[in-house]
Amino acid sequence: MRRLLLIAVPYLWLLALFLVPFIIVLKISLSDIALAIPPYTPTLDFAAGWAGIKAFFAGLDFENFIWLTEDDLYWKAYLSSLTIALISTVLTLMIGYPIAYGMARAPGEWRPTLMMLIILPFWTSFLIRVYSWMGILSQEGFLNQFLLWTGIINEPLIILNTKIAVYIGIVYTYLPFMILPIYAALDRLDESLIEAAEDLGCSRLSAFWLITVPLSKNGIAAGCFLVFIPALGEFVIPSLLGGSGTLMIGKVLWEEFFSNRDWPVASAVAIVLLLLLVIPIVLFQRNQQKQAEAEQ
Repeated sequence: MRRLLLIAVPYLWLLALFLVPFIIVLKISLSDIALAIPPYTPTLDFAAGWAGIKAFFAGLDFENFIWLTEDDLYWKAYLSSLTIALISTVLTLMIGYPIAYGMARAPGEWRPTLMMLIILPFWTSFLIRVYSWMGILSQEGFLNQFLLWTGIINEPLIILNTKIAVYIGIVYTYLPFMILPIYAALDRLDESLIEAAEDLGCSRLSAFWLITVPLSKNGIAAGCFLVFIPALGEFVIPSLLGGSGTLMIGKVLWEEFFSNRDWPVASAVAIVLLLLLVIPIVLFQRNQQKQAEAEQ
């Protein structure tokens, strides 16, 4: 009984927080827009009994999903979001891995302090941190003032309202999500393996690429997923730092829901976005499970 209860808890959690909202959004995506509250039809009316259920399924159609393939805005937004999220993940990995490696090789008494410094930004509101970058990257901001003062540039750089600002914002915001899982993997690394590799003739750099990086691949994969998934649907950072010229699917979702009030199309966009995120995760988990079975 205890085992059954232990297994049931995560499944109930997934049912309440994933499956039920997914079904609701899917139902809306198969509906039609209407000038009503809520702004879509048909609605599933359980009070009408079987007739209400039949009417609901009779009114279902896939025109909203077909519309996504006919309008260039949506596939361009998906492609742009995938590109920005992928590049941001690579940049975050390039910055985060050396930091995590340095933390794992630091003396034991310094590691809690370094960990606190990584977690410290979470003590400040996410919006405040993004707004602070607007002040830093603007033409009159701290960065341009510093570069002008040092003589590196002769006129202010235009960084705000560009994709560069979006990359900076995403990398800064999600960097801890990359560092922490990689640090956890490197912290468990057996130092004797590296010493054995060096005794067998490997240089320190070769031992790093042949021993350290492969053994930390689970942390790398976890960090990449933790950065890529939220970055793909990011709305706040491209809106505040990227301006109107940055096209991402999160901004399209916001406009469809709140500006156009086209909930069916917005729900269809959300369903496709969710599938883009879930399918790679499922494939990754299956690959990890096969590797674990092969090692056994």
